[in-house]
Amino acid sequence: MQTPTLKPYLVLAIGIIAVSSASILVLLAREQGVPAVSIAALRLTLASVALAPFVWTRARGEWAKLSRRDFLLALLSGVLLALHFASWISSLDYTSVMSSVVFVSTNPLFVGLASVLLLRESIRRGTVIGIVIAGIGGALIGLFDLGSAGAESLLGDGLALIGAITVSGYLLIGRRLRKHLSLLAYIGLVYSTAAIVLLAMALAMGANLFSYTPMGYLLIVLLAVGPQLIGHTSYNWALKYVSATFVTVTLLAEPIGATLMAIPILAQVPSPIKLLGGVLILAGIFFAAREESKPIAIEEANAATEV
Repeated sequence: MQTPTLKPYLVLAIGIIAVSSASILVLLAREQGVPAVSIAALRLTLASVALAPFVWTRARGEWAKLSRRDFLLALLSGVLLALHFASWISSLDYTSVMSSVVFVSTNPLFVGLASVLLLRESIRRGTVIGIVIAGIGGALIGLFDLGSAGAESLLGDGLALIGAITVSGYLLIGRRLRKHLSLLAYIGLVYSTAAIVLLAMALAMGANLFSYTPMGYLLIVLLAVGPQLIGHTSYNWALKYVSATFVTVTLLAEPIGATLMAIPILAQVPSPIKLLGGVLILAGIFFAAREESKPIAIEEANAATEV
């Protein structure tokens, strides 16, 4: 691997902190009266606009070479990414930060299942172990949420799981398209598609995107710059110098970071049962992610960090 000017582990740490702040920034924006879908729409729109000059000058030529099938797959990937952000951000209205970020991080489990059910790949031992362990952890959190906060928390948990399922589809499509598309060309097309879908959803729901407080807009800018651009760009940069497996495992620090941030900022202190459930889910994700990352080349894995 190349010798970097910056230390990959330092860059990864910055990326983890940036991405871990996403749920906190979302909830602070919600307190400013910004609807969940509007947050998602503006976040992706700002990210798309920031990337547009680079995509236009360096990657637009690749789009013309795409087959009709691959172009439609890229559009579908953008739709799935839009649904991911809409469902996950909405989940934070109903459940705790810890429950939301842990459940939405279960995408390696769904990628493993989809590989078996849709791609006819043989299921791996680590994937089975991961699904079972994470299932036990999810049941613990779900039962605790039902008993302590009622059905509303289960709705939030379910929305976070929908976020995990939809982002899994985004990752599976990305794995295919990234074989012959650069990262910039791929995310340029996918981010812009997701932004258009989310803007349409927000407008259909009657949102006025120009009526929020200055603080609300500032928080959305921080979401676009921090978690979206700095966070995920850090992961992609680090993949040039460390293994995809290592980067995949470091992603497990995101739910931990978000939970720790939520304690002083939002006064959300997880109970021992929820902590146990979260640990079990993260352990299950670790087993599944380790299996998933084995056959994936570093170049293909770049797209998998764009969530």
